Amino acid sequence: MSPIPPFKFRLYVAGDTQNSMQATANLLALCGSYLDKRHTIEFVDVLRDPKRALADGILMTPTLLRLSPAPERKIVGTLAQTGSVLMALGLETLP
Repeated sequence: MSPIPPFKFRLYVAGDTQNSMQATANLLALCGSYLDKRHTIEFVDVLRDPKRALADGILMTPTLLRLSPAPERKIVGTLAQTGSVLMALGLETLP
């Protein structure tokens, strides 16, 4: 069995809004359950860095990008639907 590659995520949030906090909590819980110590998360607050969000093509928050392993994947929302999020990120087959 080959080792699971490290995952790199970037979560775009809008300050301390309820949806942003919920997406953050859901992502941290998901990573803790499925990717223990095999991931990194970069948080980007679009209220503090709007130019970064525009440059990255982010039009809605919260938005999660899976940067690696390739290909990139994008999910918009609070990440509350765990099964759907796992499938969208390609994590549903992890042990």
